[in-house]
Amino acid sequence: MLIAPNAALRVIDLQKAIDAPYWAAEGPRNNPTAEANIARLLRHWRDAGRPIFHIRHDSREPNSAYRPGQPGHDFKPEALPLPGETVIGKKANSAFIGTDLEARLRAQEIRELVIAGVITNNSVEATVRMAGNLGFEVNLAEDACFTFARRDSGSATQCRGGACHVAGQSRGRVLPGDEDGRIAGLSVDVIGGEAVTSSPAPARRGRAGHPPWRERGSHRSRRSHPPGRPP
Repeated sequence: MLIAPNAALRVIDLQKAIDAPYWAAEGPRNNPTAEANIARLLRHWRDAGRPIFHIRHDSREPNSAYRPGQPGHDFKPEALPLPGETVIGKKANSAFIGTDLEARLRAQEIRELVIAGVITNNSVEATVRMAGNLGFEVNLAEDACFTFARRDSGSATQCRGGACHVAGQSRGRVLPGDEDGRIAGLSVDVIGGEAVTSSPAPARRGRAGHPPWRERGSHRSRRSHPPGRPP
């Protein structure tokens, strides 16, 4: 697999708000190295001169740590945009809703995306799936995302990876529900190597097993944030 020379890196919602205590009310986050891996991806993209899009969540919820005008709205140090890099504010979970992101990508003739950020089974998953629906080729940096423990209907607390099990290191796992094979989960090592290598070794793509909370053909959905907690 060769990542296109103009493939865009999109870092989603990596703001100080993600450290607010309410996110971990039911248990800790997974993938504690995600911020460091996102910083590595940003270095690779900047060194290669590839396009970068920083997605910032501008919550309208009065009690949300992501609400503009407070410290949580700021980007985390590992994901600070540099001068000239594109920053797009959003108010929904998908970065395509209510923004000009798609128009910007089409104008620059960008057809392939690399996506990282938070929360895996909220804004990241929504953006990844919508990008695939719009016809973009999507590479999810599975070790540059994280989520938090959630209490399921059986009162068991588990840490879900959402669309892709973020702790995995597979070289090209296609996400469940992606029938056209447009979305693949890749590690930062694979993606970073392809960003700076002119002829990388091809990565294998294969179907992943469906996570226990989503069955093929099911349209059931879970809460995208803890009950009573602002997005």
